[in-house]
Amino acid sequence: MTRITLYGILSTLIWMYGCSDEPWNNPYPYNQSRSNIYYDVFEERPKHLDPISAYSANEYVFLGQIYEPPLQYHFLKRPYELTLLTATKIPEVEYFDTDGNQLAADAPAEMVHRAIYRITIRPGILFQPHPAFAKDEAGNYRYHHLSKENIARVNTLADFQETGTRELTAEDYLYQIKRFAHPGVHSPVAGLQGKYILGLQELSEQLAEEHADNQHEDGYIDLREYDLEGVKILDRYTYEVILKEKYPQFIYWLSMPFFAPMPWEADRFYSQYGMKDKNIVLNWYPVGTGPYMLIENNPNRRMVLERNPNFRGETFPQTGEEEDVVNGFLRDAGQTMPFIDKAIYSLEVENIPAWNKFLQGYYDVSDIQSDSFDQAVQFNAQGGAELTEEMQAKNIRLLTAVTTSIFYMGFNMLDEVVGGDSEQARLLRRAISIVVDYDEYISIFANGRGMPAQGPLPPGIFGHMEGEAGTNHYVYQWQDGRTVRRSVKEARDLMVRAGYPNGRDSASGRALILYLDTPAAGPGTKALFDWYRKQFAKLGINLVIRATDYNRFQEKMIKGTAQIFVWGWNADYPDPENFMFLLYGPNAKATRNGENAANYQNPEFDQLFNQMKSMANGPERQVVLDEMIEIVRKDAPWIWGFHPVGFSLHHGWYSNAKPNLMSNNTLKYKRIDPDSRYEMRKKWNQPVLWPVLLLSVLLIISIIPAWFSYKRRERSAAL
Repeated sequence: MTRITLYGILSTLIWMYGCSDEPWNNPYPYNQSRSNIYYDVFEERPKHLDPISAYSANEYVFLGQIYEPPLQYHFLKRPYELTLLTATKIPEVEYFDTDGNQLAADAPAEMVHRAIYRITIRPGILFQPHPAFAKDEAGNYRYHHLSKENIARVNTLADFQETGTRELTAEDYLYQIKRFAHPGVHSPVAGLQGKYILGLQELSEQLAEEHADNQHEDGYIDLREYDLEGVKILDRYTYEVILKEKYPQFIYWLSMPFFAPMPWEADRFYSQYGMKDKNIVLNWYPVGTGPYMLIENNPNRRMVLERNPNFRGETFPQTGEEEDVVNGFLRDAGQTMPFIDKAIYSLEVENIPAWNKFLQGYYDVSDIQSDSFDQAVQFNAQGGAELTEEMQAKNIRLLTAVTTSIFYMGFNMLDEVVGGDSEQARLLRRAISIVVDYDEYISIFANGRGMPAQGPLPPGIFGHMEGEAGTNHYVYQWQDGRTVRRSVKEARDLMVRAGYPNGRDSASGRALILYLDTPAAGPGTKALFDWYRKQFAKLGINLVIRATDYNRFQEKMIKGTAQIFVWGWNADYPDPENFMFLLYGPNAKATRNGENAANYQNPEFDQLFNQMKSMANGPERQVVLDEMIEIVRKDAPWIWGFHPVGFSLHHGWYSNAKPNLMSNNTLKYKRIDPDSRYEMRKKWNQPVLWPVLLLSVLLIISIIPAWFSYKRRERSAAL
């Protein structure tokens, strides 16, 4: 019997292999093998999927495909360029003085009393199917006035069997802007928008007062009943946004989910009593007009986007950069998007399993983590990054791009040792800036994936200068056509001038001790902390690492008690104002809870900032930016750190992979060749049967003596 069972198992294994073309390790259902599905990962669950509240990259991965603000960034053109999404043309701002007279487009900011942006959207755009729009035969909304008993019987959005839709109108954009003022909704940019949009702050105060006096059972406030002076509806498809002052960067906000439309029906539907207890809320189930809709939200396992059946369609760009033709990024020019039917994002908290699944073909794209970098990338004799032979053999492609972000070390300018505008503190900061060798940091801790920063502006942002003109001469010298870091000897000379020869206070003779405050912790940070200490030790400075949890670190930053810290910033929009405001005095974190984490204040810099922020890009603005950059280089409130270089891998069956660091809605441009992927998966995931066969043979051999023994006992019993 045992022999028959073993033979049966062996035969079954061989039969399974012979009768199925599917790899045995396929983590997806077999019926998806040739489907037009995009596979990717996410590492951290999105906290907010309400576009008024979301402000993180892991949230925008999903929101960008669902919601449609009026504008978007051109997928191919660089520098980044705004183009149309739902709007019919790029809004042109009109400026007016206090008497209502129209001003020229280049009018000085101090003359501008009102700035008006007029936005017209395309007719015929429909919202995705959703229960909030469902109506009965009489035209009444089916699910807007549910009883507690009705809501008790539902658990997910899918339990509502009827759905509906309607046309997008200008009123939906107005409703979303009013939500900045809603007392029950938190938006991280509400304060900023209230500073500029006429009447928004007043509406916020009015709603807060009325909401406190009239507590609705479900917390619903019908924002249609309230006026907002700063937004006017001109017709069904046209609205105006009125600003209290000149703010040219506002047009960039019109490409962000904060300014996407929100139908009042969705707000009414989700605000009903008991919905929040079931997690049937906007933060969980978005409602948009974009090419995709979220059909599964299981942040502990996977997130699934599916093509929106009501999407109007959009054509792939027909123009780009010169090299886009060579790189194949214009092969789909003029074709109707989106190309992918469904996108499945699986939760992967560990790097190694995700990397292995990418190599097996089960994920279409991959970042490169440090522990897999050497397997994927090698540097040639010229220092350029290229794929290893293993990756090339799999037809894997590598894309790199300098990010529009900066990673820096900051000095708290309120600190009595490293802060302030005294010459002693300034020389100390500049000496430290020389010896903290971020060129070395990039090599050791970032696998060469970085570009040393010469100031606050990264490449791709107007005002950034390359070559000798863009060199920070306080830290580097320009030699033989490249930047060379100044010597430790020069840094030590600065220490002597600062009154700290050999790292000792010349007045007291005490060794200089400085403190780096950081939320980083754990065994993986030891090498990094040792490196930081080594850099400061070049000047005889004893660096003490004060590692705390993130909440404690945030508290120190807000109170201004941290001394030295490490921070970073990703661009919200491609304008120098979005980086220079990180050093603008009125944005100090300790006094204004702003984004100026160094609490840097320089009256000359602040004056130039106010001048620069309202200027159009051009030679005059460049001159002002050059002056601002020179000021902060001299004062050195930051050690400028580096601009990360993004490395990404994708398989040969994945098309239109050009990195776009400003856009959040790039899924619609992507294309997958499912048949090619299917063949490669089969090739790369052939089952290795010989261990099973060998084990089976060994098992059979091992039972033969037992079988003969059994037969002997059987014959003996018969005798």
